[in-house]
Amino acid sequence: MNTKVTIIILTWNGLEYTKKCLKSLKEQTNYQDYQVVVVDNGSKDGTIAYLEQLDWIILIKNKENLGFVKGNNAALERIKDGDIVLMNNDIIIEQTDWLEKLNQAAYQKETIGIVGCRLVNEKGEFLHAGTYIYPETYWGQQIGGGQKEIGQFPENREVEGVVFACAYIKRALLEKLPNLNEKFFSYFEDTDYCLAARELGYQSVCCGEVTLIHYQNVSTDVNQVNFSDMFLKSQKIFKKIWSEKLEQKYEIGMAWNSIVNFPTGYAVSAKNMMLALDKLKVDIRYKYVYGEGTPFPVNEPELSDHYIINIIRGRSFRKDYPQVVYGQGDVLKRNTGKYKIGYTMLETTGIPKEWVKQANQMDEVWVPSKFNVDTFKNSGVQVPIYVMPLGIDPDYYNIKIKSYKKHTKYTFLSVFEWGERKAPEILLNAYAKAFNQKDEVILLCKIFNKDGSIDIEKEIKKLDLPSDSAEIVFLYNMEITDYQMPALYRSADCFVLPTRGEGWGMPILEAMACGKPVIATNWSAQTEFLHSDNAYLLEVEKLIDAQAKCPYYKGFQWANPSEEHLIYLLRYVYEHQEEAEKKGLVAADEVRRLWTWEETGKKIKNRIGAIS
Repeated sequence: MNTKVTIIILTWNGLEYTKKCLKSLKEQTNYQDYQVVVVDNGSKDGTIAYLEQLDWIILIKNKENLGFVKGNNAALERIKDGDIVLMNNDIIIEQTDWLEKLNQAAYQKETIGIVGCRLVNEKGEFLHAGTYIYPETYWGQQIGGGQKEIGQFPENREVEGVVFACAYIKRALLEKLPNLNEKFFSYFEDTDYCLAARELGYQSVCCGEVTLIHYQNVSTDVNQVNFSDMFLKSQKIFKKIWSEKLEQKYEIGMAWNSIVNFPTGYAVSAKNMMLALDKLKVDIRYKYVYGEGTPFPVNEPELSDHYIINIIRGRSFRKDYPQVVYGQGDVLKRNTGKYKIGYTMLETTGIPKEWVKQANQMDEVWVPSKFNVDTFKNSGVQVPIYVMPLGIDPDYYNIKIKSYKKHTKYTFLSVFEWGERKAPEILLNAYAKAFNQKDEVILLCKIFNKDGSIDIEKEIKKLDLPSDSAEIVFLYNMEITDYQMPALYRSADCFVLPTRGEGWGMPILEAMACGKPVIATNWSAQTEFLHSDNAYLLEVEKLIDAQAKCPYYKGFQWANPSEEHLIYLLRYVYEHQEEAEKKGLVAADEVRRLWTWEETGKKIKNRIGAIS
């Protein structure tokens, strides 16, 4: 939709930044119907003289610094038609279709009123994919701020707000909300405007197809302004306006016992479920549950690397809320709620008697798959069992994430904790038999051994792999942040995991979300999302006694994946790369639609609502 657009840029000294901004805007804007209005707030560094030379801008000169709000309002009051883009003079544009993309995002729906975009700094570090603010702190946060740029948040998404370093505002909204709130001088005015727009029925959206460079806080730096004083004054005003409404944002409450601040399977999934539930307006009250009495006790750090998780953890725990204990089945007894829910899983044909005992002390049990429903019921769990699947975050796990592959060899990737359940000996033996050094192929194994109890090098030597086998690279206990893992998947060509059993199979699902063809065992919980159209299913020779591999699983069985079939599948994928790539894209589409944390959150919220 080719709407007339006026771009308003506010200047207050910082001439060199203004020159760069306007030069990039002029050279990188292909949009047909736009004009540029520059509002100068009393610059003294030659900015006005420079601007007066430009015949393609409209210049408004204020005698003094009116601040961000009044400065922009001076232009907003004069422009009575078309849409508006508010832009800082410390923005650099490097894509010619940026304004088209913002315009298209704005007109996807009538209810969209404001569109922001992805922002990175001059070093290429990620800054912004929307904003949010909590009544516990009244300190606005930029989504993704401080992360490395890997191509995250590539789609258009509704957000609570966007920073007005670049904000596209539709005329329909401006007719109802024509000016920024002049109670603010600078800071918080963008969040205030976005929240006010939401009350009028207009959404704020971050456009994932536009990425601009933002230097940040240039005006305060070049003019040597005390940022803290200005910020705190605006914060106080914002709190007075919005405190009551923000404190009433939640629709339902639940208590959550687990572990989140630790790189384990339960912790990572717990964190993502809590974030999804919070976004769905569920008041989460969190309590640390791991420690003594579990097979793998850990001491959880007080602070998470995620701002929202720290907010949630700081809230007082509510025993009157329906309470979930999420962890191994021998910690369910720690549930202290009036209504008790145990949320757990296992990868064998049954669960230990102690798990059964504790599960039957709950009001109900949640498991992530139908496979677990059957194994729990067959083991004697008699309380109601509900399926609450796990998922992925499509803002990070998607086919648009950057690949860092620097070679041409076909790369198989496997991610696992070294242990009998993951069958590393089957993987390595099959790979060594499938390929030799003449093949342009590599196997990358990201492995971890949390307690160092296994001598990995010794275990590999035991296998006595052929000296002429194709290249294998081990990433041992390498720390990769949760949000950067998608870049590892995207840097491979195929994911492979001949697991003996999964309570869910998170790395398999993550690889699928990133568009990678997957070779994985056709047994246990991953069959919830794996099928022949979206993956290469590894045959099971037979079920074997799990206790022989792990004493903890006395009396239960798990799969023995076929090494011969794995050899075949590895060669087949390598020789049919185009077919495999298409299968990976089918998988990515399915995962995006069906297996996200948001979908998990909706199921949990609905169940908690039914209980409440």
